[in-house]
Amino acid sequence: MTGSLQVLEDSSAIKSGLGWKDVSPLGLGTVKFGRNQGVKYPDGDGFALPSDRQIESLLDLALECGINLLDTAPAYGQSEERLGQLLGRRRDKFFLVTKTGEEFTDGESRYDFTVEHTRLSVERSLRRLDTDFIDCVLLHSSRDDVNVIRATGALEALARMKDQRKIKSFGVSTHTVQGGLLAVDLCDCVMVTYLKGYEAERAVIDHARDRGKAVLVKKGLASGHVAGADDAAEHIRFVLATPGVTSLVIGSIDPGHIRANACAMTA
Repeated sequence: MTGSLQVLEDSSAIKSGLGWKDVSPLGLGTVKFGRNQGVKYPDGDGFALPSDRQIESLLDLALECGINLLDTAPAYGQSEERLGQLLGRRRDKFFLVTKTGEEFTDGESRYDFTVEHTRLSVERSLRRLDTDFIDCVLLHSSRDDVNVIRATGALEALARMKDQRKIKSFGVSTHTVQGGLLAVDLCDCVMVTYLKGYEAERAVIDHARDRGKAVLVKKGLASGHVAGADDAAEHIRFVLATPGVTSLVIGSIDPGHIRANACAMTA
């Protein structure tokens, strides 16, 4: 299950669309497209989900701002289905990342990392997203990420689906440094928490850079708990200035925030 960015670039020719080398420095997280319970952002419960028209406008805005990575998951409520219904001709302009392993029902998360669930989950995501391939599938790990990586069959299942050309790459959304280092060694990419004021997982980013693997950053804006636009811009520049970071995923349904965050890349 070892891989490198060069391998990924070669294998990306299997399907149309983007490869890791094409991914934008900012990615758009879509949890708020489909879920308004238990969202770890300010006012994260009970907000109104965006309309179809609003989501289409956000997708167009993302492309206008140079953002071409979309991050979703089965645990994000109706996010996958809504993207599948609304992407339309935009599909080939986006690098789609989804996940497997976590389900969110009745206000609570549950986890299943069996081979059977992993396969069924990815097949379901393909249908929901209305696509014949997914650019990257991440194992949506619990906090016990080392055990999930070592003791379950989930990564092997994803590797087989990559061989079947249903997915182009796979990785793990991790919680610990040890889990992140393992993911780098076994997968095409890793997702880590990294932000100004929390650099504990920098070792994972460095290891991925040395191994030529992709790195996605989550919670780079402290799950929305930043002190205004200037502080957000500083956080964005801090993350993106770190060698080895491929893309910082930001979650927003506010057009003004998306524009400002995109501008921070070049400020």
